[in-house]
Amino acid sequence: MLKKDHFVIEGKHNKPIVIDVTSIESATNSPIIIFCHGYKGFKDWGAWNLMAEAFAKVGFCFLKFNFSHNGGTVEQPIDFPDLEAFGNNNYTKELDDLQSVIDWCCKNQTIKTIGNLDNLSLIGHSRGGGIVSVKAFEDDRIKQVISLAGISDFQKRSVTNTDLDNWKKTGVKYVINGRTKQEMPHFYQFYIDTIENKKRLNIKKAVSNLKIPHLIVHGDNDTSIFIEEAQNLHKWNPNSSLVIINDADHVFNARHPWNKNAIPNELQESIDAIVNFISS
Repeated sequence: MLKKDHFVIEGKHNKPIVIDVTSIESATNSPIIIFCHGYKGFKDWGAWNLMAEAFAKVGFCFLKFNFSHNGGTVEQPIDFPDLEAFGNNNYTKELDDLQSVIDWCCKNQTIKTIGNLDNLSLIGHSRGGGIVSVKAFEDDRIKQVISLAGISDFQKRSVTNTDLDNWKKTGVKYVINGRTKQEMPHFYQFYIDTIENKKRLNIKKAVSNLKIPHLIVHGDNDTSIFIEEAQNLHKWNPNSSLVIINDADHVFNARHPWNKNAIPNELQESIDAIVNFISS
């Protein structure tokens, strides 16, 4: 039987981080996976809960969380009630949040009871793929890292299709959320933080220097993060493994909300590839 534990921890930036942990009820010494959602994402998006259960059923302790400034709240962790927080998010805040989660994971009694802290993997989807790539390079507690439809470059995303002069002048630019129809703000601090931390936020440098197993999973029908980004990651780390999922889009053919009880075939293929990778 599966169980799900819920936690709220304090981050480093005056916002809480909500966490859930899915595992088999009687589990001990399970490999641990920490999952990071992507841009305009959250831990309960689409089929991510079914994904957590799928990993738990084959013996993993699966932890997922909301970045502190993703726009959600403790009371409403799904969607984006706190657009002020969303606008104040940036890459280094997300790296700090992941650090807080890893630190907490290594001390929490529930995790210690069911999980093996010497077998800790990171999975990041989309923008989260870039976050886990950098963090895996920085933190030697990480034993495997998986980029799931992950990005290969932070820098270009802060300036693409952007009028920098106007962004600086007004202090904010907006992106429409196609699903919720919200105008989602990005305050100019995002650009400043990215430029000031350019050396740290170099995904190419991070993956080129990884000394741990590195898996790259990408769909060949991804129109949000093109497959060339996965190929870049693989080129920069020739020791990595690259798995291409046929006919998979950016979210491996899931949607939000996801009202089916079954995982999309393409997402299941990705899960199988990750299980095989970590288990080997």
